[in-house]
Amino acid sequence: MGRVRLEAITWERLGDLLADRMLDLKPGDGSPWPRIAFDGAPAAGPGGLAQRVSDALRVRGRPSLVVGTEGFLRPASLRFEHGHEDVESYYGGWFDTAALWREVFGPLEPGGDGRVLPDLWDPVTDRATRSPYVQLPPGGLLLLHGPLLLKHWFPFDLSVHVLLSAGALRRRTPEAEHWTLPAYERYAAETDPAATADVLVRADDPRHPAWSG
Repeated sequence: MGRVRLEAITWERLGDLLADRMLDLKPGDGSPWPRIAFDGAPAAGPGGLAQRVSDALRVRGRPSLVVGTEGFLRPASLRFEHGHEDVESYYGGWFDTAALWREVFGPLEPGGDGRVLPDLWDPVTDRATRSPYVQLPPGGLLLLHGPLLLKHWFPFDLSVHVLLSAGALRRRTPEAEHWTLPAYERYAAETDPAATADVLVRADDPRHPAWSG
């Protein structure tokens, strides 16, 4: 293992530092669009961090597109086929990974057209969102956030994992969603995102913007 640097930092400064790091990020496959993962349980707030980085990139003159995997959930009939609290289904079947490959990653491959669908399915209405495609110009960055991202072999050029301790994750997760916690335990054991991510963010501080205020 390489040398690890630990640093206490504010969330505002973290967004700036990550944006600065991404300015020179070159995709390994020759694509003109860097693809970044913001991985973490919903309680860890990876989406909020992705948006902070997007704002910081905009100030630096770099376009980006924030996409959340919650917009690529499968229909309720498939998610809840084995019940509303089936851990196995949540772990391996809630998110439409085929659609993410087709509508998000495919257009950003070398030779792609850069037209990305920002979301596909509304979990509230359980209907297609019918959102228009977004044209990401060459050099624009995809900032994809959501849980369990690093187990799918998506072609990320940089991965950020927002980590909560087991105790903090339980406290910050709504009680009605505690049934999902074993899925994160399994994810930690099988994928070990804390060790495999390029950037690890420990988010136990109660001043975390996902739940402060």
